[in-house]
Amino acid sequence: MAIGTGAGGLVVIDVLSFTTSVSVATAAGTAVFPYRWRDASARAFADARGAALAVGRREVGTAQPWSLSPAAIRRAPFTERLVLPSPNGSAIAASVSETQVVAACLRNYSAVADWLLLQGWGSPNRPIAIVAAGEQWPGTETVRPALEDWLGAGALAAALLDRGIDALSPEAFCAASTFRALANVPALLRTSASGRELVSGGFPDDVAIAVDLDADTTVPVLDNGAFTDHSH
Repeated sequence: MAIGTGAGGLVVIDVLSFTTSVSVATAAGTAVFPYRWRDASARAFADARGAALAVGRREVGTAQPWSLSPAAIRRAPFTERLVLPSPNGSAIAASVSETQVVAACLRNYSAVADWLLLQGWGSPNRPIAIVAAGEQWPGTETVRPALEDWLGAGALAAALLDRGIDALSPEAFCAASTFRALANVPALLRTSASGRELVSGGFPDDVAIAVDLDADTTVPVLDNGAFTDHSH
């Protein structure tokens, strides 16, 4: 991943499901540590921070109730700290060291847009880099475009336009126009490739939570290695 020089901040968008899970978790008061891989090093990383470690969706149980699933996070007992690995949104967030990182999704795009403006981002001197994380083809490390992340980026870009930030890149403007033109974004995403994959795998609640537009007022900001809610 590469972002342009001089970016005031980076907004990572991984709707199904990293940034949606971050929004749900931080709304409950949990600090979320991004991490690239779910392996032995992730366990050591979590232990060093006194944090719970999220497991794979199908590994959830009484002893390990947290996963990348936002529905599982809602059902799980409260944990003060959670390491949430994923190869897409989490990996992007964990790789950025010199730029402020914010997690946005379809649940919190308006709150994020308001917060970005309060920070003075979106000006020529402090541009915003919006990164739609994309997905991986099953069984490979090859990244594919993801409609849900394109529309998540479009929702945020449209919200910035509504707030007077009109110096958008052509890509951001097209994403905003696409989001605005669609009559039913939730229905579209339920039948998208990623949505169908989760529903057929037995996780329809994750899709339902992810497409609940503007349901959260949280603004998860990466600070000292963890996302916490900065909306207040």
